[in-house]
Formats: sequence, C-alpha cells, structure tokens
Amino acid sequence: MQLAPTLEDRLAARVQATDWTSWRSKVTATGGCAHPIHLAGRWNVTHNTTGATLAERAGHILVPCGTRRAALCQPCADRYAADAFHLVRAGLAGDTDKGIPASVTDRARVFATLTAPGFGTVHTGRKARSGKTIPCACGGYHHPEHPSVGTAVDPEGYDYDGAVLWNNHAGQLWHRFVTTVRRKLAYAGGFPAAHFARHARLSYAKVAEYQRRGLLHFHAVLRVDGPDGANDPAPAWATPEVLTDAVHAAAAASRLEIPRPCGAVLTLAWGSQVDTRTIRATSAGEFEDGDGHISEARLSGYIAKYATKSTGARETVDRPIHSELAITHLTGISPHHRRMIATAWELGGHPFYDGLNLRRWAHMLGFRGHFLTKSRRYSTTFKDIRGAQRAYRATEALAQLGVTEDEVTVINHWDFLAVGHRTDAERELAAGIAERIKTTRQTHRKEQGHGQTVER
Repeated sequence: MQLAPTLEDRLAARVQATDWTSWRSKVTATGGCAHPIHLAGRWNVTHNTTGATLAERAGHILVPCGTRRAALCQPCADRYAADAFHLVRAGLAGDTDKGIPASVTDRARVFATLTAPGFGTVHTGRKARSGKTIPCACGGYHHPEHPSVGTAVDPEGYDYDGAVLWNNHAGQLWHRFVTTVRRKLAYAGGFPAAHFARHARLSYAKVAEYQRRGLLHFHAVLRVDGPDGANDPAPAWATPEVLTDAVHAAAAASRLEIPRPCGAVLTLAWGSQVDTRTIRATSAGEFEDGDGHISEARLSGYIAKYATKSTGARETVDRPIHSELAITHLTGISPHHRRMIATAWELGGHPFYDGLNLRRWAHMLGFRGHFLTKSRRYSTTFKDIRGAQRAYRATEALAQLGVTEDEVTVINHWDFLAVGHRTDAERELAAGIAERIKTTRQTHRKEQGHGQTVER
C-alpha cells in the first residue's frame, strides 16, 4: 500500500516545481502574507509625449490581505503596527513631514487607561510583590496563564447581558467621557463649557484592548492644544495636573443609560480602576520610569502592539458568526466566552436593540467599534501614511525608467481571483518567508542601532 505524501514531501515538491522562483518572488513582495489576494490583469506605463510604452506587466500577482489582526496574519499585522506606531508617535513627539510641530512635546499630555466595571466575580491568577500567588475568590490558586482566569466563578449569577451591552456601548461611553473632559477643562480655565472650542482643543488617540474576562478597556493619549490644533500654542492654564484631574473627574462622572431585555434600566459606567501617567518628552529610558511618567517611544510601541491584537486568540474567535448553531460548534474557547457570544446573538434578536448589530459583532463579544481611533487634529491619518508610502514606491519605480510622474500615464487593471494559499505546503513556505523577512529587518535595525521593536 502506497503511503500518502507527508508534509515534508509536499514541501519538497513545491520547491522543485517549475514556477517556484516566480511564486516565491510574489509571496516575498507581500511580506509573506498568510492570506494573499490573487489578482489577474495588467499594468503599463505610457509616455505622454511619444506615446511609447515604457514598461508593462500582465498576468497573475499577489497582494497582502492588509488585516490588522495578528491572529489572522502576522506579517500584515506587523505592517499595521508600524503605521500605528508612526501615527501615534507623530502626535506625541511631532513630525513636520506629517504636519505636526515638535512643540507638541511642551503640551499637557496624559496616558490614561479606562477599565470596565464588574459584572460578576471571575477567576484570578495574581501574584503579590513578594511573588506569592494570591488566592482566587473560588478559594483556589491559579497560574496567571491558566484557562480559567477571567472566566466567571458563578456563571449563573454572572451578568452576561450587562457585559455584552457594555462592550457594545463602550464607544458611546468614550464619547461621553471626552465631552466631560472638555467640560472639566473649561471649568479649570474659568469659562463656560460652550466656549471651550474658543480657548483650547482636546486631541487624543486611543486603542481598545480586551481583558481576559472578555470586557474592553481603553488606553488613550490625551493632549491639550490651542483652538486650531497642534500648530496652535496651548493655553497656559492647561497643565498636566489640570488634565489629569479632568480625566479622573470625567471617568467618575460619565454615565450612559440603556434598557435591559426586561425593560429595567442598565446604567453603564467606567470601572473604578483609572490609571493616568504623565508623558515624558524623551525616547530614552525604560517604558515606565516608576515616578508616574511614561516615555513617548515606548508608549507609541505599546499602543501599536495592542492595536494589532485580536479579541484574544485563546478566548474567542476572529471571524463573524452566521448562525446560533455555529456557536455550539466553536472550538478552542472557554464556556465563559462562548456564553458571551451566545448572549450577543440572543440580544441581537431583541426589539430593544435594533440597529446595534449585536449578531454581526457577536464574535467580538458585542464590541462594534474600531480598535484604534483618534481625534481629527491629533496627528496624521493611516490614509496619508500609506499614500506617502505608495508615492515613494511609485517615484522610485519611475526614476528607474528615467521619467517623472508628470511625463507618463500609468494604467492599472486587475480583477479579483481568490484569497489565500492553495495548499498547506504553500502556507508553510509563506510562513517561513515571513519569518526570514522579519528576522532580516530586526537584524538591520540592530546594526543601525535602533531599539524600537515595532516592525516596519
């Protein structure tokens, strides 16, 4: 009896195929994307004066999927993290190429973490400063990475409706918080809240992160500018202490009322744990100074890293749920997070929650917002960053032809074919290519003396 070929056999066969060199070049161009998009079509460059075709290409190409989620595609998540790093860093340290002056380092800037309230007791795996494990509410002791950590001690007594509805309305609660911060700042400045825009502007960038219990918390950079934004000097009364006080007061005062399925009122608020750190105007040193300050570069990398996290690869799923039956067949998740998904699906059919898209976002435990958001004047945008990258590559390619953008017409026409690699052998080889590219970049950065860990 002939044995089925092993993965090693399939890898060897793929490497020995006649199109190996071409396929490897295409995958390398995507950075080793795990789910590349297959396109077929053509590209050509025509000189505007002579009408001559200077360059052309036709056939099949691969382009990266572009996801931000590391659990789905690490190479594309690395690219997203790099762009997120530069977006956040520009608003912290300034970047004249992105329209943000270096003077933003002189502004009142605070890094705040807002958490979710409790909806029931969950298993914990904490350690004291002495290194001794702290007992859980269940009476036992858990390692911090134990699967039970973050799950309900008493599932029947846990408020799953409240937890899912809190996730779903977290974005609205954030907007209430920002509005309240402005009001508190206006009070500190000695003028009515309605006149805040005449005196100052609150700029921010925030990232959402899931805790082990399946509830969101937000990490945010808040900065006080002049009325016209980053290029306008901030008012003298807007000190880091004033901004810190405003953040704490706003977190305590922000409220949102919605109905429970039974018709009772559910009041949504932030958890009691609100952490604030003053942002330090230097890229040197450790991530945390130990004196209530945090460095710009470390903070940018921190936010970029969490912007690429999924809902949590260990706790839930990264793709939409399409039926109630599908929830029962989910694998690799805890009963606690399965219950949250099922609750979101159930609430999605209730008339009170029409328009909240709870079923669409059941796999996200009800959360329907963006993981990385910013105010309009905080810094640049992903669109501008990626546009600059495309323009640089186009200019570089045209320079090789000896022409400029004004001298030629570039035509692209590509049709969608498929998504993903065709075989497990191709997936394994693409992962190896991605790892090699990442290692090469890390080595290059070390040789150049850079310490930043976010990959470009």
